[in-house]
Amino acid sequence: MLRILVAVDGSESSDRAVSHLLKKLGWYKESAEIHLLNVQAALPADVSRFISTDQLEGFHRERGDEALASARAILDAAGIRYVTHIGIGEPAHVVAHYAKEKAIDQIVMGTRGLGTVGGLVMGSVTTKVLSLTDVPVLLIK
Repeated sequence: MLRILVAVDGSESSDRAVSHLLKKLGWYKESAEIHLLNVQAALPADVSRFISTDQLEGFHRERGDEALASARAILDAAGIRYVTHIGIGEPAHVVAHYAKEKAIDQIVMGTRGLGTVGGLVMGSVTTKVLSLTDVPVLLIK
């Protein structure tokens, strides 16, 4: 089974990546196992002095679920099964680590996301993922 990771941040670009993958699933010879991954930025360590670990986890889960909602709706409407995961940390590193850990065969992602700092041609996360992984990356403009 082909394992495909879609990096999702709730942006129009990541929704286009999910929609594009959905249209092209028939191109693959094998059936696909789709993994939707959202990465939440880690909060400073001293935040834990003011809020509990449970509250912090709940915050990340809530924000991650919000970012995953539109991608999930696209796949749900098409009747496509998927797995979701919310990571915490620097997005490119988490995407690359998840791809390696789950033996992902292909990463699909948009070229622009919701980040505040972008590259000249592609988003900075996209550029970093390309440099951090040996997994083929399909970029959707």
